[in-house]
Amino acid sequence: MTTPRPAPPLAPDELVAAGTEREVLEAFLDFHREVLVRKVSGVSEQEARHRRVPSKTTLAGLVKHMTGVERGWFQRVLAGRPKAEIGPNVGGGDDSWELADDETVASLAAEYRRACEESRQTAARFALEDTVPQRRLGQVSLRWIYVHMIEETARHVGHADILREQTDGAVGVDG
Repeated sequence: MTTPRPAPPLAPDELVAAGTEREVLEAFLDFHREVLVRKVSGVSEQEARHRRVPSKTTLAGLVKHMTGVERGWFQRVLAGRPKAEIGPNVGGGDDSWELADDETVASLAAEYRRACEESRQTAARFALEDTVPQRRLGQVSLRWIYVHMIEETARHVGHADILREQTDGAVGVDG
């Protein structure tokens, strides 16, 4: 007779299965943010910068790009801060994939985590239905920004998953 395996602890996104809309949106976004950092953790600096596809996409580049995306949506759009006040890499444009010689996996992950924390603090000042001007769309709500950021982050986590599998065979949310 085999002993059944104990169920793994609930993940943060599972803990809000009956949560409020905001709790669910925040938990899913934070879950994907953390998986992105895990995807780049444990690889060498060289592996993190290695291009395995024709585009500029690399494991390290994904983290830098998403830092710019966080700053673009939460600081530039939601908070209405000028680019000059936010600093470099706002919006996740083509230049957000280019890595400086002094950027490391650790420094990129730390900067991404700082940007995510700043995003959380900014979002906390708004209700889900609050709207702000956005150049292309006219108005966007915090709700829309959350859903967009979940989609954007999850899509890039998928890219990171494939790159990580090509790098060392690690797959899934933990590797």
